[in-house]
Amino acid sequence: MHETPFDPETPFDDKLHEECGVFAVYGHEEAAKLAYLGLYALQHRGQESAGIASSDGRHLICHKAMGYVADVFPPAQLAALPGHMAIGHTRYSTTGDSKMLNAQPFSVACNKGLIAVAHNGNITNAAELRRELEAEGSIFQASSDTEVILHLVAKSRERTLAGALREALLQLEGAYSLVFLAQDRIIVARDPHGFRPLAMGKMEISKHKIGYVFASETCAFDLVNAVYQADVEPGEMVIVGPEGVTREQWAPRRNRAHCVFEHVYFARPDSLVFGRPVQKSRERMGRLLALEHPAAADIVVPVPDSGVAAALGYASETGIPYGQALIRNHYVGRTFIEPSQAIRDFGVKLKLNPVRHLLEGKRVVLVDDSIVRGTTSRKIVRMVRQAGAREVHLRISCPPTISPCFYGVDTPNKQQLIAANSSNEEIRKFVEADSLGYLSIGNLTESVEDHNRDFCYACYSGNYPTLIHIDEMSADNPPLG
Repeated sequence: MHETPFDPETPFDDKLHEECGVFAVYGHEEAAKLAYLGLYALQHRGQESAGIASSDGRHLICHKAMGYVADVFPPAQLAALPGHMAIGHTRYSTTGDSKMLNAQPFSVACNKGLIAVAHNGNITNAAELRRELEAEGSIFQASSDTEVILHLVAKSRERTLAGALREALLQLEGAYSLVFLAQDRIIVARDPHGFRPLAMGKMEISKHKIGYVFASETCAFDLVNAVYQADVEPGEMVIVGPEGVTREQWAPRRNRAHCVFEHVYFARPDSLVFGRPVQKSRERMGRLLALEHPAAADIVVPVPDSGVAAALGYASETGIPYGQALIRNHYVGRTFIEPSQAIRDFGVKLKLNPVRHLLEGKRVVLVDDSIVRGTTSRKIVRMVRQAGAREVHLRISCPPTISPCFYGVDTPNKQQLIAANSSNEEIRKFVEADSLGYLSIGNLTESVEDHNRDFCYACYSGNYPTLIHIDEMSADNPPLG
């Protein structure tokens, strides 16, 4: 253990990020516009690039670019994407890989026809597969593991796209929720552990016509007036085409490993993820956190937006008044110009501003979803003190993050995770809080009602549900979904 192994002025954002969101629609004459709306609802899952591929049954057209969904798809661009089926993708990339070449969907013309694919997750054996494919003559243009999937499909001798995809999936390890678009059908699939979410819904287009939608989160269904039907099952493939809907189990189910961080932080609270309301999970986290780590305080304050539901649960359980004493600026992009290094905490101040009259002279319980490096937490605690708080008691609605995730959440390596290198007391001193309390793994399990052990807790336990190729999954060579 060591006292403060982290630079308090690190340029990195002290948050975890999910790689991306996917959406697919079949059977609607304005499919691209629905995909646009779906991606708009999933914008929180990725802000670096966005893309849509659409088909009218004969032609497949793809457009993608760096930036927000609304900027990538002005009305004229959407009008150029005709057809009754479409897939879409919005992406968050790891540092150094924010490139147009890695924007999705990927589209190719091969012996299976015109196809496009969008992917959420990380293929943990992607580097190994890529080396094998390159040795056989495959040429790669991007650094994304999604391109590996396309090459595997293209080289398959199976005559149908579904058969080729099935053969390709059997060679993959890791986490993936995939949406494929062919000229006349959509195919979606999940990995056998079900790491990343993928929901299926229906929409009534007319009295005699039904459309089908798929999305990383059900909040995308609400925007297009679709009704959630079920999750695509782990190890399942769903094919929607002219002949109707076909569901098949392409691989035997393995022990489920749903990413619990979806419920802790990443998913929108108005979504159902893995069939469970996210808001319900987060409020329960807050209640159990209050029982586990009570504090003598005057106000419970969330770090917006991801700490809001847990803070409501904490306040409700303790009877301490809830106050939204940190206001978030929702119009800050992921990049901005910092005028001078001498202006400390500029990034946090740009995103958050305190409501001073709610904090002055108060003993504050500050509720956040996680601590990764600790630098952002320190800046927020300082901000609350500078606004007049007498005491700051930091409460975290998940366990300490001690291990990197290799299944689609962009975590730093173990050396940069403060909880992997410091005791709770050392972390408390580093973030300058009067007290610090984390939710235990047991109470996190209870919060998501994981009675069958269906969730993955690897980032909190270090116990990975699959074999990890550590040499290939290093921070210097991260996989991209």
